[in-house]
Amino acid sequence: MYSYILGGEEVRILKKFKFRLQVVLDMREKELEQRLMEAAKIIEALKKQQNELQEIINSQHRNSMQMENLYGLDTLDIQQLESHRDYGIKLTVDEKNKERIIENTKRLLEIKQKEVREAHKKVEILKTLKEKQEKAYYKEFLDAEVKEIDDITSARFNFR
Repeated sequence: MYSYILGGEEVRILKKFKFRLQVVLDMREKELEQRLMEAAKIIEALKKQQNELQEIINSQHRNSMQMENLYGLDTLDIQQLESHRDYGIKLTVDEKNKERIIENTKRLLEIKQKEVREAHKKVEILKTLKEKQEKAYYKEFLDAEVKEIDDITSARFNFR
């Protein structure tokens, strides 16, 4: 708190509250932001992988339909049937591999979400501390003002 004399009266100016751990709070907020961005990238990759899996499943369905159409023809083309069968096997392997990749990505996302929650807790703890310290700072100023007003009132009452 600053004070100076203006026109014979003492004027007090309250210093703005300054949080001592503001640098730490800023660092933790950046860390939280970074973790959120990393989680968003993982979610984006997961959606892409799920779309790719859906494309594999759609390809399997189309391949099966084409094989059924070949069986319905009057003449069977063994080469085409083998080709579709081999392609179906490849698609099945691709599907299983993509499912494993998706499961790994989901596990990675769970880990990242845990990191985000922890970073968020750290930020919230510091924000709560900042709010408490700021309230205490201004309460102390107001209490000093009230005490000063009481002293002035008492002095005037005793003066009479």
